Amino acid sequence: MAAEALPATKLAYFDDMWAVEGTAVLLAQIQEKTDDGRIALILDSTVFYPQGGGQPADTGFISGPASGFKFVVEDVRLKDGLVCHYGFFESPHSDCAVIPKLGDELNLHVDPQRRDLNSRLHSAGHLLDICMHKLGLSHLEPGKGYHFPDSPFVEYKGLIPQDLVQVKQKELEKEANALILNGGKISASILSYDEASRWCGGVLPSYIAKDSSPRIVKLGDHPGGPCGGTHVKDIANIRSMKITQIRTKKGCTKVSYTIGA
Repeated sequence: MAAEALPATKLAYFDDMWAVEGTAVLLAQIQEKTDDGRIALILDSTVFYPQGGGQPADTGFISGPASGFKFVVEDVRLKDGLVCHYGFFESPHSDCAVIPKLGDELNLHVDPQRRDLNSRLHSAGHLLDICMHKLGLSHLEPGKGYHFPDSPFVEYKGLIPQDLVQVKQKELEKEANALILNGGKISASILSYDEASRWCGGVLPSYIAKDSSPRIVKLGDHPGGPCGGTHVKDIANIRSMKITQIRTKKGCTKVSYTIGA
């Protein structure tokens, strides 16, 4: 079956963003016409998070009912509603690995350590938005978020006066760690536009269509925000947060951070 004719992949992590194992049916196996000729498996549903929204992809492996079958997942991407699991077949034997058949039910295994780190970094980015509001910086609109382990940050449209940058950096870090210490359940729900607006303090970003049903992530009792990523179960799971730098340039404020080991 051509990829264009396949149904959209069900994003199982929308229902349970803490699941790192699951089952799914193999719909297609595609080998790209590139130098490395990497292979993509397309399933009817997945617990693997595809890179996007500032969050890196999950990695792990997919196994099947046949002895010796293991597909190592190195990257995951979402294309036109289909989640492509990129990787290679691995076999403990010297001969070719057992190849799954279309229609086989496969077992999905996400690397739990990587998922936990990526989720903690993503939750920390949302916590930063909350701290900005609590410190009277709600006029700064969140823009690009980068929640990768190397140098995570959130960019805001608008400026913090240069003479207040150092003060706000210390205040943001203090507020973030106070919220982490207090904790609070993190939840995600797909809502009607009006209900989503209420969850977000009465306002949704302009890019959210009024006839849509956005997925909203909420941290504790604080206003939520649109998000398609994964998060930890509780604010306390972030453990700690350090604001490493605030830079202002070309009408934007970039707030960089790290989280505890």
